[in-house]
Order: sequence, then structure tokens, then C-alpha cells
Amino acid sequence: MLITLLFVALLAFYVAWNLGANDVANAMGTSVGSKAVTLKQAIIIAGVLEFTGAVLFGHEVTETLATKIANPALFAATPQILVTGMVTVLISCGVWLQIATSRGLPVSSSHAVVGAIAGFSWVALGVGAIDWASIGLISIGWVLTPLISGAIAALFYSQIKHWILDQPNQVVQLQEWIPWLSTALLGVFGVIVLPSLTQPLTNFVIEQVGFTIPSHDIPLLTGAVAAVGLTIISWRQLGDKRDKGEILPNPVERLFARFQLLSACFVAFAHGSNDVGNAIAPLAAIVYINRTGSVPTDGLTIPLWILILGGAGIVGGLAVWGKKVIATIGENIIVLQPSSGFCAELATATTILIASRLGLPVSTSHALVGGVVGIGLVQNIKSIKFQTLKGIAAAWLITIPVSALLSAAIFSIARILFR
Repeated sequence: MLITLLFVALLAFYVAWNLGANDVANAMGTSVGSKAVTLKQAIIIAGVLEFTGAVLFGHEVTETLATKIANPALFAATPQILVTGMVTVLISCGVWLQIATSRGLPVSSSHAVVGAIAGFSWVALGVGAIDWASIGLISIGWVLTPLISGAIAALFYSQIKHWILDQPNQVVQLQEWIPWLSTALLGVFGVIVLPSLTQPLTNFVIEQVGFTIPSHDIPLLTGAVAAVGLTIISWRQLGDKRDKGEILPNPVERLFARFQLLSACFVAFAHGSNDVGNAIAPLAAIVYINRTGSVPTDGLTIPLWILILGGAGIVGGLAVWGKKVIATIGENIIVLQPSSGFCAELATATTILIASRLGLPVSTSHALVGGVVGIGLVQNIKSIKFQTLKGIAAAWLITIPVSALLSAAIFSIARILFR
């Protein structure tokens, strides 16, 4: 039993490692490409925030993936089949993510997990065990996500380009726009991050103080105060003509670099809290089955050591293998400036929010690539490196079928060996 758990834990760490190497480019790729931060700084910042998000808030998504994707009722009589299936999911996802990362291709780990689960479920229980509606929604997301994100990014960037970058006095124009940019930044990202961050405070006020307040009041207040504070700080920084004793070469892009860094921090934290479940959910399900002898349904508790394992794997993979995918998103589609990189990240977050409200499963990778392309269309269509996009699109299209076939093959072999 101990050897089995150790083996599965190593597999989960391997998946988290590859997830960090590939998916974290969503948080930091454009910031590195626009020179807002160096690659070393990006790895350190993303590492800290990804780990924090995974450990503090990764349990909810992990619980959902462990109990909702593969229907537990179908495996109630044969929990060991679900254990074998979850092991094949880990192997399949880890292998596919490593292949994609080695070629610098950003892919969706969520899609890889869904494909792998579909693959082993088909072999184990037949074609009827696959949730074809979910597969259909993901396919729709393949098409809609980059299109929506690209349109939003083009809209954001065209307005900033028209009202700020193309104006004779950029600094004066930016001063007028800072309050709106601060509100947009903290409004969009605040909806993603602030509810999770402020939930413990809300619970304390309700349970300990005895003061009943709506759950969204503290996030709204926090966001409003932060937006005012960011506006004041940005005005002061824009008015400062020197940086470490040197005249700023472009104070407008320098300020956008600070905005972009802040948005990248939000993305990293949100990504750690969300996508860590792709790596550790199968492990959590297996630990539960080995402890209780039954399949998990609702109320699955995720042990802290599993969350720490996932967070550590993400950080390790980012530090060692993350350079290639970061370079692809940040440098090999178009040349980015902080202003354009900021718009791409803002469009990505907005797209994810819209999709969440519509219940559409989407990929951050798809949204960010679409946003970067949207910027390129506004700048100059000739600046887009379409050869890079062909490779990315091909990786997107084959993620689910490849992970499904890998999982089906590995599960079939495992079932024969351990029958």
C-alpha cells in the first residue's frame, strides 16, 4: 500500500512539474516578452504566487475534479478500477505535457485531463461512460476562446493606442486614464482573486463578530480601496522623472510595465489555485479509496501534504523547464511592449470571467494566445508569426485525442498485467 501511494505521489509530482513548465507561461509569458520583468524575476514571482495559490485555495477545484469528472457511481462496485484509471490519467497527462513543453507549445492541462479520463473510461466501461456533452463544450471553447479574447484585446489596445500612445503628449493623456486603467485592472482580476482572498475575513466577521454581511461586500470594498491606492501611487510614479538617478526613457511604457506585472501576479495566484487540481485530483481520489475502500463522492477532504506536493511540483517545473513556453507566448508570436502585454492579460482575464459565467470550460492558454494575436492585428498583421501559430493550433487540436489514446492504451496494458 505504501509503495503504491509513493508511486502515485511521484506521478502527481511529475504532472505538476510539467504543468508548471507549460501552463505558468500563461501568467508570465507576456511580461517577460514585453521586458516588464526578466525571466529570473518572473520565475521567482510566479513560483511564490503559484505555490501560495495552490496550497491555500487549491482544494475546491481538486475536489471537483476528483469527484465529478469520472462518475463515481459507475465505479462504486469496483473502486480498484478507478484507482488504475486515475494512475493512467497521471501518466498520460504528464507525458503529453512534457512532449508539448519540449517543443515550446502551450497546451491546456485541463483538456489533457478530460481526454485521459475519457480514454480510460471508454476502455473500462464502454463508450456510454464518456460525458460527450462536456467534450462538445470543450470543442466549442477551442474555437470561441481565442476569438473572444482576441476581439477584447484588440478593443482594449486600440483604445489605449488611440487615446494615449498615438497622442503627442502621452504622459498627460496617461494621467487622465490612470483611474480607469486601475479600475479595469483591479475590477477584472479582483473578481477572480479577491473573493478567495477575503473569504476568511468574511467568515470571521459573520461567525465571530456576529455581523451578517453579503459575501461580496468585503471584496468590493477591498477592490475599491486598492483601485484608489493604485491610482494615487501611479500618479506619483508618473510624475517622478527619475528612476535610480536616470531619466526614464519612456515613462508611459514603464508605468504600463508595473500594471502588467501586477496583472501577471494575479494570473499566477489564480492559476495556482485552479490548475493544481489537474495534477493532484487523481492522487486525492486514490488516497481516499485506499483509506476507505470506497470511491469518493461529495465532501472529499484534500490533505495538506497533497496540496504542498502539487504546489512544489508546479514551482520546480516552472524553474527548470518553463523557459521554452514562456518564450513562445512572449516573443515568438509578436513583439510585445508593456502596454500591449497588459492588454493581452486583461483580455485573457475578461474572457475567462465571461466563460465562467456562461459555464463554458475554456483554456487560459487559448485565451492568452488569442489576446496576443488580437494585439498583432491592431499593430500590423505582418508582425504576427503565423508559423508559430500553426504549431500551437495543431497542439490544441490533438490534446484531447492524444491524451485519450495514451490513457486508453496504458489502461489496457495495466488491466492485463494486474488482472
